[in-house]
Amino acid sequence: MESVIGLVNRIQKACTVLGDYGDDNRSLPTLWNSLPTIVVLGGQSSGKSSVLESIVGRDFLPRGSGIVTRRPLVLQLYKTDPGNEEYAQFLHIGDKKFTDFSIVRKEIQDETDRVTGKIKQISPQPINLSIYSPNVVNLTLVDLPGLTKVAVEGQPESIVQEIENMVRSYVEKPNTIILAITPANQDLATSDAVKIAREVDPAGERTFGVLTKLDLMDKGTNALDVLEGRSYRLQHPWVGIVNRSQADINRNVDMISARHKEREFFATSPEYGHLAGRMGSEYLAKLLSKHLESVIKARISGIMSLVNKNTDELESELSHLGRPVAVDSGAQLYTILEFCRAFDRVFKEHLEGGRPGGDRIFGVFDYQLPVALRKLPFDRHLSFQNIRKVVSEADGYQPHLIAPEQAYRRLIESSLNYFRGPAEASVDAVHFILKELVRKSIGETQELRRFRTLQADILVAANEALERFRDDSKKTVLRMVDMESSYLTVDFFRKLPQEAEKGGNPNASAADRYNEGHFRRIGSNVSSYVSMVSDTLRNTIPKAVVHCQVREAKRGLLDHFYTQLGKKEARQLAQLLDEDPVLMERRQQCSRRLELYKAARDEIDSVLWTR
Repeated sequence: MESVIGLVNRIQKACTVLGDYGDDNRSLPTLWNSLPTIVVLGGQSSGKSSVLESIVGRDFLPRGSGIVTRRPLVLQLYKTDPGNEEYAQFLHIGDKKFTDFSIVRKEIQDETDRVTGKIKQISPQPINLSIYSPNVVNLTLVDLPGLTKVAVEGQPESIVQEIENMVRSYVEKPNTIILAITPANQDLATSDAVKIAREVDPAGERTFGVLTKLDLMDKGTNALDVLEGRSYRLQHPWVGIVNRSQADINRNVDMISARHKEREFFATSPEYGHLAGRMGSEYLAKLLSKHLESVIKARISGIMSLVNKNTDELESELSHLGRPVAVDSGAQLYTILEFCRAFDRVFKEHLEGGRPGGDRIFGVFDYQLPVALRKLPFDRHLSFQNIRKVVSEADGYQPHLIAPEQAYRRLIESSLNYFRGPAEASVDAVHFILKELVRKSIGETQELRRFRTLQADILVAANEALERFRDDSKKTVLRMVDMESSYLTVDFFRKLPQEAEKGGNPNASAADRYNEGHFRRIGSNVSSYVSMVSDTLRNTIPKAVVHCQVREAKRGLLDHFYTQLGKKEARQLAQLLDEDPVLMERRQQCSRRLELYKAARDEIDSVLWTR
């Protein structure tokens, strides 16, 4: 019994030291919630503090009006050999031993005020107190703030709900054993402790009921219906307690005398005499200790499984978070280059299909560019009215003789000029996709997540390179459009069908050369040529864009950055590896929580090997 209860005590201490109080940080796994725990639940003035002091056999809890307990008190009791000195130790102080329990009371009050302040707020951060004594049983109890319906002493009204929320956060956990304390001189139906216990444990499987102040009941009344399980049945027996009176407390009646007086009350009571063997604070302590031992033994394998599972998960996360970088400048430069290469691999995987995103570039060529080419306003530009206008302007004062060559050239060149827009748009669209892939790749490069400064510098360097590639690509595609305008394919027009009677005969009348059909044939011929050029550009623009932008991005996205990196001093390298504070904090949290789980595993192993 000593080993398994002591095991949980040691794990609880490790939890407190390493910041695991349950649900305080949902982003980290909790061991606290899996530990079997006896939680003391009761309203103010229910006798909760007196029950705890009776179990311990010492006055050590703060007393007063209003809400005195404002932080959970994890009370760990260790039975020592007879004749040994009684002493207490606080986890937040260390190995210092307190033999004067009035100082223990003051330290609880001072430590509470240190965290909650003098304004009487509450806090979920527990105080861990261990008491070593030959007069206790091995036991762990968690004392919570007393339930209340009214805020006092200048406390905010919200404190009533805050206390209930804290209490529920403990008692709702399936590993919690509930010690529900109710005064015998209060109607059980109005007991806050019984009300909450019934809600979270309707079958009464986790609840021990305690009736205090049996000696203060009205004459002629008793609590047998409750103690014998007729009023409110639980799976565990009800236990009656006789606390010290306020007069006893004022006279500093010691606990030994109080326990003797309690035993005498039950032994001589005509109502409770037949129950005397299972009443009183000493019986309650033994009952709880035995039950806690059995629960821990039943759940030790599950706790061990949880410890192993969460240990593996934390080690995996720490592996992803990475270790702190070296301080040596050479090692830092090597680390930065490794991170850059890791980013480059991710970026290439996006382009080459290992990761999504590169397919959007194909979408530019396969859909956006053809659509843009089809939407060019050639119908308007090659309309009858515009062709007649261009032909007339090209002929000047003298009409053309055979074919309006100058008009053809002007119409073709002005038409081809429309291709500049789709060509530039294709370059810009691919540039935008590449920038997005750079940003995405930086976010997906595990090694870079820790270093915001390095992320930002790589992003700037990559974007600057992409800007250069875009400028080169834009010059290339526009030059391709200009090339089409600079030299027309003569054979295309020579192969057009010649109409001897109208357009091709020099003896045709001038009237025939300026009729509507003539202009429409010119428009049709120009449209056919422009369509041929469109087909050509539809195939060559993607080649130019891929050559100038995509290929260069794959081949040398960070070349300039590497050149600049080699010129940096040690201080500047260290600045690049200035880790993201959020990730640094996360690593520290995971490291501390992993330390907790490893300590718990060692504790459990030591117990299992010695059983």
